[in-house]
Amino acid sequence: MQAHSQIPELLAVLSIALYLASAAALARPLLDAGSVPRRAALVTGALAVLLHFAVLFGIHRGAVDLHFFAALSLVAAVIAALTLIVNLARPVAALGIILFPLAALFLAIDEFLAPPTAPFALDWQIKLHVTIALLAYGLLAIAAVLAILLAAQERALRSRQPVALARALPPLTRTESLMFRLIGAGFALLTLTLLSGALFVHDLRSQHQAQVAVLSVIAWIVFGVLLIGRWRWGWRGRSAVNLTLIGMAVLLLAFFGSKFVLELILHRGM
Repeated sequence: MQAHSQIPELLAVLSIALYLASAAALARPLLDAGSVPRRAALVTGALAVLLHFAVLFGIHRGAVDLHFFAALSLVAAVIAALTLIVNLARPVAALGIILFPLAALFLAIDEFLAPPTAPFALDWQIKLHVTIALLAYGLLAIAAVLAILLAAQERALRSRQPVALARALPPLTRTESLMFRLIGAGFALLTLTLLSGALFVHDLRSQHQAQVAVLSVIAWIVFGVLLIGRWRWGWRGRSAVNLTLIGMAVLLLAFFGSKFVLELILHRGM
């Protein structure tokens, strides 16, 4: 039994090591230390993601734990997986350099520092709602990271002072185009999240979800305004970056802000 209980810890350690190895491999060209084939770095990242999910779902035999630290780890795993998919479509090494270590950090906190928790009992409708929400959150989070990188890229071009991380990014226009594609896909999934929530989450007050719903709608409006502005008036640059970060900040407050207050301060479940 003791050996069996140590398996998740061993898988977590291996996943963390692979995340960091993948990020280091992607960062090597920025340090003028040679390069590792991008495919090898992404395969290492993919193995880290698979082990991360094995830890998350293996502990509870496929059940979903949505307590604060477990939810952070789950969202990080989803974002890491989506980062791999984005890199298959359009190489953006900077995303892996930033997001893989964050995934390793949140996995480590959940596995080794956070208090043990039990998963929520969820029916299939809520699981579907949570899955769509996770995908929406992941895509919009990656778009927010791209927005930060885009701002740094623009500042470097204006000041004519090259930034090492810029070498891990595609040209400025392609970075911006990718950001808006991710926002468009994330907005569509966020719309489905709100619709599925309206259908499946019947008692917002008793489930402490009213604030989550309100803030999610505000974020949906922010991203919707941004997409309309991009389509109608060609918004780009600082305006696009600021709205993207505002929308993501509201989403962070919607889910993790509410969970932090309820679970860690008020000690109440969601």
